Amino acid sequence: MVNWLQKIIKASEKIKTAFHERASKEDIAKSDWTSCCRGPILKKDLEQNLWVCPDCNKHHRIKPSQRFDILFGKNNYEVFKTSIPKDDPLNWTDSKPYKERLKAARKKTGLECSMVIAEGSINQIKITAIASDFDFMGASIGAAEGEAFLFAAQHAIENKQPLLMVSSGGGMKMQESLISLSQMTRTTLAINEVKAAGLPYIVVLTDPTAGGITASYAMLGDIHIAEPDALVAFAGARVIQGTVKEELPEGFQKSEYVEKTGFVDLIVERKDLASKIGTLLSILLKQNSVISSEQNETSEDSKSLTRAAS
Repeated sequence: MVNWLQKIIKASEKIKTAFHERASKEDIAKSDWTSCCRGPILKKDLEQNLWVCPDCNKHHRIKPSQRFDILFGKNNYEVFKTSIPKDDPLNWTDSKPYKERLKAARKKTGLECSMVIAEGSINQIKITAIASDFDFMGASIGAAEGEAFLFAAQHAIENKQPLLMVSSGGGMKMQESLISLSQMTRTTLAINEVKAAGLPYIVVLTDPTAGGITASYAMLGDIHIAEPDALVAFAGARVIQGTVKEELPEGFQKSEYVEKTGFVDLIVERKDLASKIGTLLSILLKQNSVISSEQNETSEDSKSLTRAAS
């Protein structure tokens, strides 16, 4: 009898502890503080440094609106509304119904799906941009995200704009099974159409970019840029280590290591992203003034040589 009561008391204490921990996380999310290498840091101080720690240079995860503010200037862009397919095509339930997970994610983020599409300008070049919110179910991909990506690709083609993808997320939504996996094919075909139209497709890899995201649109760019110390992977490191039965190199799957192995072209800090993207697009679109002046000089030299020869 005593043992039975003790078990009930212990179970009750565990439930209270779980509720307390959950409340604490919510309180932390709503507070003016967050934490990094040196401990507590004011969010406003971190925001002033573009959500990058001034001490350890950790690039904290940010929302699409914050991303667009940094790239295009605060509120200096237009956000588009994209179509949302049926929420739960497979009537999926695991520990809770998929519809409940979507409802919670929408309440938490204020978004209909994890992808946000916007149009803005860098160096007077109009750009169609996509950014993902990791707070929306880990920015995992389903039919709604696929529709958003296709909308962005179509908008870029129709308006003759470069397409910029700021990737983040853990892969495909298991709750949508093959419907989710088909978005890998759909986004790949959309990117092919963008490239066929002669438009640049640039990818910015942020922490974390993994799974089917890495296996599709995140690795199909004309140029791949990554933020420092971002996780860029397909399978998890423990899964790989367990498969190959070998110790993995230090920093394996971090953007710096991935750059060395040739999957990333540039590591660029957040404060320099806009200027770097602007420069690259100017070159790709042949709008760079330095290149134009050099081409003019070369053309004049050629004309002089032609006149001399005649």
